[in-house]
Amino acid sequence: VVFHTDVAGVTQIAVDAAHLIRELSQPAIDKGMDLRYQYSPESFMGTEMDAAVEICQAVIEAIGATPDKKIILNLPTTVENCMPNYFADEIEYFISNLPSRECAIISLHPHNDRGEGVATAEMGLLAGAERVEATLFGNGERTGNVDMVTLALNLYTQGVDPKLDFSNINHIRDVYEKVTKMKIGERQPYVGELVFTAFSGSHQDAINKGTRYMEESGTEYWEVPYLPIDPADVGRQYEPIIRINSQSGKGGAAFVMQHSFGFDLPKAMHPEFGHIVQVETDRVGKELKPEAIYQLFKTHYIDAVKPYEMVRHSFAEFTDEEGHSHVTFAGTLRHTDTVFQVQGSGNGPIDAFFNAIHGQKMDRFTFVDYKEHAIKQGSDSQAVAYIHLQDQDGKDWFGVGMSHNINLAPLKGILSAINRAVSHDAE
Repeated sequence: VVFHTDVAGVTQIAVDAAHLIRELSQPAIDKGMDLRYQYSPESFMGTEMDAAVEICQAVIEAIGATPDKKIILNLPTTVENCMPNYFADEIEYFISNLPSRECAIISLHPHNDRGEGVATAEMGLLAGAERVEATLFGNGERTGNVDMVTLALNLYTQGVDPKLDFSNINHIRDVYEKVTKMKIGERQPYVGELVFTAFSGSHQDAINKGTRYMEESGTEYWEVPYLPIDPADVGRQYEPIIRINSQSGKGGAAFVMQHSFGFDLPKAMHPEFGHIVQVETDRVGKELKPEAIYQLFKTHYIDAVKPYEMVRHSFAEFTDEEGHSHVTFAGTLRHTDTVFQVQGSGNGPIDAFFNAIHGQKMDRFTFVDYKEHAIKQGSDSQAVAYIHLQDQDGKDWFGVGMSHNINLAPLKGILSAINRAVSHDAE
């Protein structure tokens, strides 16, 4: 169509060009230049393969390629016009029928007109190609060339080292956008803002469980569902993996609290806090950032310090002849304007405190469970305690206490749970 000739005429054009290029470059080669030739048969994908083989073989002979001085045969999908598996069949047929195969490096030059540039390149490599011409993030004519980043990292996920360093992909993206003045989409594979983000509640729960499994098992493999690679491998961070909106479930909020702020909420507490976050997302009608989720946690749990407040407290502990510990708690509590004294004993600080307040108007609560761990925010290291109580109607209430004193944190947590229940009753 372009040259208004037949296959023989096109072949002659290619051969004449090969002879000319060889002649023009010979003086440089004679002076010691290590030079390699490349021939790219335009519209290869839409060419009958026997004709493609005939033309390329003629070029190999005209250029004088040998097994020691191979020519690159760069086979393009100039405009994608068939499915990737068909292109792979073309590559396989071409390689199998090229007489001087040992004198050529088989290269691919895929475009992306049907959105299948990466798939075409992968299938072409499986069919025997040895080289790919690609561009950063798929830049190129029309819909672009094959995306080097996606192709390379796809190979990486399958255990093939692409020998390209994308460990700081954010920097590569920033440079690309600066020099090309083109923006990368939020869902561009591996580099887009949202590609390591889960909004779906079931996905968030699976990611959370996968992360916990890896921490608990010490596995050497990456086994987190919905994340094909470890985001850290490409310089991404864990913090933005979970984003909270109206689709999010109970596990997402807990994941944010753990990975952004270090709070490891007990599993039984996930539904309650998840509901609090869900109500807020419905109210504001948009996604909640991690800082907003932390503020909800702080407001509903840590700052639940009224109506019951601890004014003063002390512990006394002794061990009996059998080695059993006995603790006595004595303290002053305030309920709105009323100040009263409490005292109780138990086998530990928590048991002693709970027994001390049980004689007051707190008899309707039963102690269910307790969890505590250290948390560090900046240079400030504290203990955080999660308390699970149950009222006389069987309703669960959770409280959170924080303190530099490991014995005081759970006491604050108990009061937090009681205050939340009392405040709810008063509404």
